[in-house]
Amino acid sequence: MDIDTLIDAVIAREGDYSDHPADRGGPTRWGITEAVARTRGYDGEMRALPRSVAAAIYRADYWQVPGFDRVAERAPALAAELFDSGINLGIVVATGFLQRALNALNRGAGDYPDIATDGRIGARTLAALDAFLARRGEAGEAVLVKAIEVLQGERYLAITERRPANEAFLYGWLANRIG
Repeated sequence: MDIDTLIDAVIAREGDYSDHPADRGGPTRWGITEAVARTRGYDGEMRALPRSVAAAIYRADYWQVPGFDRVAERAPALAAELFDSGINLGIVVATGFLQRALNALNRGAGDYPDIATDGRIGARTLAALDAFLARRGEAGEAVLVKAIEVLQGERYLAITERRPANEAFLYGWLANRIG
């Protein structure tokens, strides 16, 4: 899947304008919170946020900046999962999920050295991913995607346990964000 298709899918899933009272993100349109829109220079009403502005934010902030585009060159399904997880939980969290999974799957650092779980995709994370994929192939990519989804699901449950108001969103998160 290319980034335009991924962005279209996210925007379709996120929907138009929302201002749910239990959502700490406040007003959103196309899944972009007001705070994010403001940091990107948008100063209009959130109800009027153009779809093109949302798409540009997704492309830059949730694909290029975290390096998910570089992951896509190696493992497109994994990059798609990281993109979606990064939108919903933050790019540092999503990248940390990848790093944790790579460390746990390196057979005691026998396949490649452990990497820092710093939430940034750099040369060492990409080298670990390359080494993992060289040893595990296409099946390995599917396993990494599952690992990210498991970590994501656990994060949603923990968020909801810490803040019961998030129960309003848990079903949708599990149904629409995982798998």
